Amino acid sequence: MNSFFINIPTWIEKMFPSLVWSIQTGKKEIYLTFDDGPTPEITDWVLKQLKTHKAKATFFCIGKNINNFPKIFKNILSEGHSIGNHTNNHFNGWKENTKTYLDNIHKNESILNTYKLPNKTKLFRPPYGKIKPSQIQKLKKENYKIIMWNILSADFDIKTTREMCVENVLKNTKKGAIIVFHDSIKASEKLKHTLPIILETLSKKGYQFKALI
Repeated sequence: MNSFFINIPTWIEKMFPSLVWSIQTGKKEIYLTFDDGPTPEITDWVLKQLKTHKAKATFFCIGKNINNFPKIFKNILSEGHSIGNHTNNHFNGWKENTKTYLDNIHKNESILNTYKLPNKTKLFRPPYGKIKPSQIQKLKKENYKIIMWNILSADFDIKTTREMCVENVLKNTKKGAIIVFHDSIKASEKLKHTLPIILETLSKKGYQFKALI
């Protein structure tokens, strides 16, 4: 269907064991994550959907967007969701040298440090999921918890239909899953169709939606 994996194969997880791909739990808990915000209208819409289902999530925010839309970012915080670093300018780790990449992450970290974050650890997700081993090593030394995923909704992909996004998530969800959505303009059309269905369906199946800490 696509050039990327919807459901991350076990062999990829084993290649990079220091990265967090899912959460080990015996409970019916799953972890919704939202990348690329905060974004006007879209992020607040997501927050309303989550609140309706008493769901917590994790937002991997871009530094420049936090600076541009601080009120929306504060709305995320006020709802008790966790926050992660997604670089300051949505940098692709494969295209940047390690120093430049780390500097961009640190720039976002400086912005985040001006707020009181609810999570106990420094969470980071590489944009596009692309990160070099040298960058991983540096971030681990700085006590970052690097969060990947094991289910990709593909809400950003123009080749993926709204119905396929729903199927991508529901077909692959199991206990401890980390699921990726995007509170971005590009993904908004599919997100607004998919997220309410996911929240409603998985809630009825007894799943709880937790924030990463």
